[in-house]
Amino acid sequence: MKHQSLLSAFLVLTLISGSAFAQFTQPQMVVEWQRAKIYTKAYLDAMPAAGYSFKPTPEIRSFAEQMLHLATDNYGFAAFASGKPNPLGDSSLEKIVMPTKEATTKLVMDSYDFMINTLQSMTADQMNEMVKRRNGQEISRANVFGKGFEHQTHHRGQTTIYLRLKGVTPPNEMLF
Repeated sequence: MKHQSLLSAFLVLTLISGSAFAQFTQPQMVVEWQRAKIYTKAYLDAMPAAGYSFKPTPEIRSFAEQMLHLATDNYGFAAFASGKPNPLGDSSLEKIVMPTKEATTKLVMDSYDFMINTLQSMTADQMNEMVKRRNGQEISRANVFGKGFEHQTHHRGQTTIYLRLKGVTPPNEMLF
C-alpha cells in the first residue's frame, strides 16, 4: 500500500511538472527563451574553437553538431507551434553547415531569435489552439513551445560533458 501511494504521488508530480511550462503565460515564455538564449551563448563561448569538432565517442554528435541540432529543432518547434513556414525547410543545420565556432554560434543565436520572435507574435488565444502532430495526437501550441524548450535544454545539458572533457568549466546554472 505504501509503495502504491509513492507511485501515485510520483505520477501526479510527473504530470504536474510535465505541463508546467505550458502553464506559463506567453510573456513568461518569452522571458524563459531569452534566458535560454543567453545560457546557450555562454556554452558556445566557453568551448574553444578547436573543441567544436570534438566527439566524446565516435558514434555521437560533435559539440557543434549538438548545438546545430538544437538550432535546427528550435526552428522546427517554432514553425510547428505557430504554423509559420520553417526557414530551413526540411534541412538540418548539422548536415549542411561548416561547424566552426563562428558559424555555429551565429546559427544557434539566429534560431533563438526566430523562436523568440515567433513566440512574441503569438496571441494568448493562439497559444491555446490545438495542433495535430504527425501521429494525429493533438497538442496546444503553448505545449509545443514547452516541448521545444525541453529539447534545447536537453541538448545544451549534454554538452556539459563535452566541455568538462576538454578541461573547460561549464557556465554556472542560470535558472533566474
